[in-house]
Parts: sequence; C-alpha cells; structure tokens
Amino acid sequence: MPGATLNSMQTDVVPELRSRSLPPDFAWKPVGAVAGLAGIVLLIASRHYGYFFDEAYFTVAGRDHLAWGYFDQPPLIPALAGLAAHLAPGSLTVMRLPVIVAAIAGIVTTGLIARELGGGRGAQTLAAIAYTLSSAVILAHWLATYSMDPQLWTIIVFLVLRWARQHSEGRADDRLLLAAGVVTAVAMQTKFLVPALWVALGVGALVFGPRRLLGRPLLWVGLVIAALATVPTLVWQARNGWPYTHMSQVVAAEFPGVGPMLRDAVYSTGLEVGLPLLAIGLVMLFVDKRFRPYRCFGAAAILVTVAIVLMHGRANYVADVYALPMAAGAVVVTTLPWQRVVRPVTAVMVTVGAAVWLTAMPIYPRAWAERIPDLPTTLTAKAFAQADSAMTDMATTAEQTYRALPPEVRTHTAILTEIYPVAAAIDLNRPETGLPPTYSGFRGYYYFGHPSDDIVNVLYLGTPNPTLAATFIESSSLVPDFATLYTGRKISWTNLWPQLRAQ
Repeated sequence: MPGATLNSMQTDVVPELRSRSLPPDFAWKPVGAVAGLAGIVLLIASRHYGYFFDEAYFTVAGRDHLAWGYFDQPPLIPALAGLAAHLAPGSLTVMRLPVIVAAIAGIVTTGLIARELGGGRGAQTLAAIAYTLSSAVILAHWLATYSMDPQLWTIIVFLVLRWARQHSEGRADDRLLLAAGVVTAVAMQTKFLVPALWVALGVGALVFGPRRLLGRPLLWVGLVIAALATVPTLVWQARNGWPYTHMSQVVAAEFPGVGPMLRDAVYSTGLEVGLPLLAIGLVMLFVDKRFRPYRCFGAAAILVTVAIVLMHGRANYVADVYALPMAAGAVVVTTLPWQRVVRPVTAVMVTVGAAVWLTAMPIYPRAWAERIPDLPTTLTAKAFAQADSAMTDMATTAEQTYRALPPEVRTHTAILTEIYPVAAAIDLNRPETGLPPTYSGFRGYYYFGHPSDDIVNVLYLGTPNPTLAATFIESSSLVPDFATLYTGRKISWTNLWPQLRAQ
C-alpha cells in the first residue's frame, strides 16, 4: 500500500520533538544572486592564464591514459578533463565548467543548510556569501579534486542534515539518506576522503544523537551503492600495488607542521567573514538549544579536522567541512540582539572580504595580475599567473631543446622529466606540437609507462640524474640545471624504469 511504503521510509522520533516548526522559506533571490554572481566571476576567471599544472596532468591522464584509477586519485577528474579535451580541445572554460557548476550548487546548498538550521533570509544569504569567499569556491576556477570535493561534501551534509531536522519533527524521509549515499558514490570517484565524513558523523550520532540515524536501512543501502561504485577503482589500485597508499605517504611527507597547516586552513576560510562565522558556528552548535538535534555535525567537523591534522593531510582538505559551521554561525549572527550594530559591521566585513576575494580570482589581464601586492596567502591572481608563466616557459624551452637535436639523434631520443608538472605541460600540447610522448618516473606519470626499446637516448629535463648517468654511456648538459642529454642506454627499459621511480 502507498501509505505503508511512505511510513516505511519515515523514522520513529521522540514525541516531544514533533511540535517543531517548519524551516523558513528559502531565500531564492538573494542566495541565487550570490551564486549567480560567483558563477559569472568563475566563468570569467576560467578563461585566463592557461592550464594549472594539475589540470595539465588531469587532461593528459584522461585524454591519453584513461583508466579506472590513478596513482594519486580515483578516475572522475581526469575523465572530465579528458572528455573536455576531446569535445573542445584547448578550451579552458569547457574543461572547468563542471566544477563551476558544482561550486554554484555548493553555494546554494550552503544557503539551504542555513535554512535547515532555522535561518531566515539574512542567515541564508550570509552563509552563501561566507562559503563563496572561502577557498571552496576560490579554487573552483580550476578543475581539481580539491575544488570538486567540498561541493560534494556540502551536498551530503545537507541531505543528512535535512533528514535530522525532519527526524526531530517526526517525519524524516529516509530517501534523503539514500541520496546522500549516491552523492557519496560520486565523491568516492573524486577522492578517497569522504569515508572520514561518514565515520565522524557516525561517532557524532552515537554521542550526541540522533542514534536512529545508524539504524536506517536506506542509509546502508546508499553506502553499499557507494562501495559498489568504488569497486573498479579499488581493483585498479589492487592490481597496481595500492599506489594511493603511497601517495598518502607523499602528502604526509610534505606536511609543514600543525601550526603552518592550521594557519593555511584558517586563511582559506576567508578571514573577514568565513572564519568568524565558522568559529561562532562550531561553538554554538554545542551551546545553542536550537542546534541540539544537529550537534553530531559539529562533532563531525571537529573530528574530520583532527583526523586530517593527525594524518598530516593538506590544509585544503579542511574546506570540505566549512559549509555547516559557517551556516550555523550565520544563523546565530543574524539573530543576535543589537542588529542595528551587527548589520553594519557584518556589511563592512562582507565588503572587505569580497574585495580580498576579487584579488584572488584570475579575472585580470596577466600584466595587471602580476602587479597585485603580495599577500599572506598563495590564493591570489598574481600567484596563479606566475605559476602558469613558469610552466609555459619550461614547456617552450623543452620543445626548443628537443627540436635542436640532430635528426639522427632525435629519432631515438625520448623526453624524460624529473617531475610530472613539466611532463604534463609538454604533453598537453602534443597534438599541436607533434612532439613524442613525454615520460616521467614521478608519481602518477610512472604508471603511464616507459619508452620503447628503440629509444636509446634521453633528453632529461631537471637536475642531472645520477641513475641515468650510470646507465647511459655519455651525458652532456644542454641547458644548465634543466636539460641534459644522455646517450647510449646500457640496460633495458624494463630494468631501468623502476630505478627512475620518484615519490
């Protein structure tokens, strides 16, 4: 019976909570305006400065080496980059469009989170603004795992939060948990970090409630779907010796220390708006009676952050949990007494934050961007422009050096790089330049394979390599500290290639 089916998807709740009022209407116009303006800026930014080195790598991986998995990530982002390369070769905007759409969805979803927490028009708008001014959106002018992941986490949190709010009112729809599992399946194709969210939510629910969350069948159906969707990439990992675990060690080795890591995480919140809202929200999730049904989310945000620090993760991972604490902070701030003081102060903070945000977005001509003053963060248009210039210059130098080789030498010479960004920068334009494939033993490029047996020389781009010096007959420096020609390979590529693996 339809009624029985509907009842089976609803959760039994504590009777005294059934009288809770419905959330306020959603502020479509102001939240939509924030998301729309951010989308326009991101679209403008997407046209500038060329491929970031990670984007070049993703494009080469997805275009030339499409697989179910990679050394450093699941397949979604390389697949999107490769698809864009086939549909619109060289179009930065087409490549970046999926993450821009995802960021717009993340902004709107943050407003919806504020609504679920009881926030009205002002709270929803302020939450959307805070999320927009954070690195979760700033980085969305690039196609990358760290720009897509926060949007997916935000959607998952919203779905579970909506279930928790409905549960407190006696009418929870468990299909929300199923949907959260489906989004988790997508997140697992982006990065293997999202299980930390579910573990943290589970712990939070056990400690603070609602404990019935863990007993809902559709929750587990959704998580099984996520697990099954991850099987192909896990099979790839298993067949290749679980390289992702090695990448975790690489990330840990780059850990700058707890202090610098947390400093960078603080900067990425958006100091003017995001940081105060996040801090207020985290505290008030445990203090404010309005948020009592949602304390597990505050606990989850803290647990995930602690786990990232203990595992020596990167600061940008923390952006995955920004949305809900910021939304909670917005609800608190917009309901404080003395709004005649609070509102002007908030307006000033938003204005300053927006100005700083605009310095981070690559929307300016390169010459203008390079004149932006240095700021205590790497998220500036100036830094983005300089990074692109460096990679373009290296790729150009590499092409010129290779073409300058005598034809009889060039025919049997492969380009080999010390680090993958240089290899990706060269391979990116290979359809136009006509250069042979570039190789590298660095990280994910190692799995793209080694040169063929007829290659007996190597144009090596990087600092001189002692392994190559020992396994080739001669070497000569062509560009000091950048390009070395090694000639006369003495051992097979099968034996040499593992020796060239780096990180």
